[in-house]
Amino acid sequence: MASEASTALHVICFGNELHGDDGFGPAVHARLAAAALPAGVRLMRADLAGLAAIACFEGCAQAIVVDAVQGFGPPGSLHDLDASSIAADAAGNEARAGFHGAGVGSLLQLLPAALERVPAIRLVGVEAGHIQAFAPGLSVAVAAAVEMAAAHIIARWAPP
Repeated sequence: MASEASTALHVICFGNELHGDDGFGPAVHARLAAAALPAGVRLMRADLAGLAAIACFEGCAQAIVVDAVQGFGPPGSLHDLDASSIAADAAGNEARAGFHGAGVGSLLQLLPAALERVPAIRLVGVEAGHIQAFAPGLSVAVAAAVEMAAAHIIARWAPP
């Protein structure tokens, strides 16, 4: 019999709703919090991709990261990405921005050093159209993607 840690799925929503489309993760979190979570699924919100968020990846076999992304398509487009592509892309950005501004990709790079066992990770992201500090509210295109993202995530935890 598999332990709960080897079968658990963590859905970790990153972002800040006070910064425009960066609020995508919190909006998806709110939508998923209204759904019935099956046994073995844990829903979490991590406003910042700082070192404290490493704990969100502990004790699970799989993790789905939800966040706004840039550079993958038109605003509002939904993407299911391999986490290694996000972490690899962060390698150059970390040197320029330092960890504070590097985001989820740099956090994912740190996981092997910080955790005894790194879960399988996928990133469900929406292409952000407008990110601005202290400008709350999602753009129309990103707001339209919230339900699609929630449905995509729910389909991943539903039994086949």
